[in-house]
Amino acid sequence: MSGSGSPGGPAGVSRNRHRKLEKNLKREILVSSNPQESWVALREDKRLAEVMFDRPDQNRVLGDIFLGKVEAVLPGIQAAFVDIGTGKAGFLHVSDVNVPAVSGEENHDDTAGGSNADIESNGQQKSGRRRGRGEGNERSGGGRGRRHLPPIQNHLKKGQTILVQVTKEAISTKGPRLTADISLPGRFLVYMPYASRVGISRKIEGRNQRAKLRKMAQKVLPKKSGGLIVRTVGEEVTPMKLEKEFLRLHERWQRISRDAEALSAPSPVHREATLISGVIRDLFSGKFEALRVDSKQAYEEISDYVKSVDPDLLDRVHLHSGPTSLFDEFGVEEEIQKAFRRNVPLKSGGSLVIEPTEALVSIDVNTGRFTGKGKRDPEQTILKTNLEAAREIAKQLRLRDVGGIIVVDFIDMDLQENRDKVLRELRAHLGRDRARTKAFEVSSLGLVEMTRQRVRPSVFNSLTSICQSCGGIGRVYTPASVVRQIERTLKRAAASKEEKSLVVRVHPEVALRVIEEEPGFLRRLARRTQLQLRLRDDPLMQLDEFRLLSGPAETDVTEKYAA
Repeated sequence: MSGSGSPGGPAGVSRNRHRKLEKNLKREILVSSNPQESWVALREDKRLAEVMFDRPDQNRVLGDIFLGKVEAVLPGIQAAFVDIGTGKAGFLHVSDVNVPAVSGEENHDDTAGGSNADIESNGQQKSGRRRGRGEGNERSGGGRGRRHLPPIQNHLKKGQTILVQVTKEAISTKGPRLTADISLPGRFLVYMPYASRVGISRKIEGRNQRAKLRKMAQKVLPKKSGGLIVRTVGEEVTPMKLEKEFLRLHERWQRISRDAEALSAPSPVHREATLISGVIRDLFSGKFEALRVDSKQAYEEISDYVKSVDPDLLDRVHLHSGPTSLFDEFGVEEEIQKAFRRNVPLKSGGSLVIEPTEALVSIDVNTGRFTGKGKRDPEQTILKTNLEAAREIAKQLRLRDVGGIIVVDFIDMDLQENRDKVLRELRAHLGRDRARTKAFEVSSLGLVEMTRQRVRPSVFNSLTSICQSCGGIGRVYTPASVVRQIERTLKRAAASKEEKSLVVRVHPEVALRVIEEEPGFLRRLARRTQLQLRLRDDPLMQLDEFRLLSGPAETDVTEKYAA
């Protein structure tokens, strides 16, 4: 992200704007749980901001630790594929293997963008050493030298066992992303057994407070026992709590090491916390006004945990009761359904069109009916629409959990000053996002390219499957096109000289098209092909599907003649 990091520069302006937005937010967490599934909704200013869900059949492995077996080492891409026993082999890049840098150029000052300086809510280390596609990190520079790593083939061999942790779920055809730099998240700390330094979450911004926390963490960390990161929620933690959590995490690591020695690869070694437990551990703090739960069992578990780590928050935990479900009472279900829609209306009358593709997600901004209420200056009309769109785009990306490469086509603006305003507004609202995001300058074509961290399939992809009618493209052939396909297929059947009579089974809309628009279609085709033809409508057929049934037995011969 270009622009000065000084308070007066573009990046500084975005951060100041973000802090103002954060300060006035009213937040709450809603938890809906039953044996079949668990949902967590984050609301900000009475609007759904983020939603997460889990089901037993989802087989989530993010954060889990496995004893894996190296299937292949690929020097060409400096990576290895590791079998962890989950079906798809995991991808392990050389920068995620525990190897020392050759040149020693790596800058370990977390204030300058070191890899351990910031931990997202899933507790995974944010490595700045290498960025995969769609994993942009706006903090990955800032004085950090480039590491020169030894070749991966010098450290890993086929058949070798290795302890790895999942940092990114398997998505589509790709297997999970792995790291050998294990990190164990707690509420206040992240313990990294293979690291050797203390870091502070970047979201803790006061210099004096950062220095105080670093000194406190260094005191509880024995020499040669790993590294620590103080998490955002640990900003006001006491030395006693910090030490207690470190000892607990250190003991957990020792247990993991013992278990790994007794197992054969591939095997799971340690499971990350469940969705609800992880969210409470990572997110619930004094910044949230309430945590509402609709399950008595979950409520008791959450209450016990909060009582042990932060008793002052206990009065903010509420058990929901009543005839209306928790999500219905707060309109969450309706907002989730809206998040699946392609078009997002804007209050000004404009709209967003969000189109996910295999390579990227495109977002188009339209003015719609907004004309500026009589104003003659179209530039101001466009600016107002683009500013509103920038705010909504940041919300939609977070709500839909869109990841990877994103291209936004804002409405063209003539003034550079206005383009800068829109970009600052977008960056300021992206600052609320727990996922790493990076937005680049507006291009000469008026496009904003950005990336957003993707560690799991989106909620939309997890809840839906490819449409069997259209194959996922979102469109089907028109009835007129289907009629022409039928005509060509019948001509092939006639040319084979193997058929005498055929029944053409179609969707009712296709049959209606033939009756109303081409009433002589079958007679004309029967004369030309010398076939006995009958048309039969079937409401169970897909709109652009047809079947050819041959002879008295009505044997399906469609595949024999269809293109």
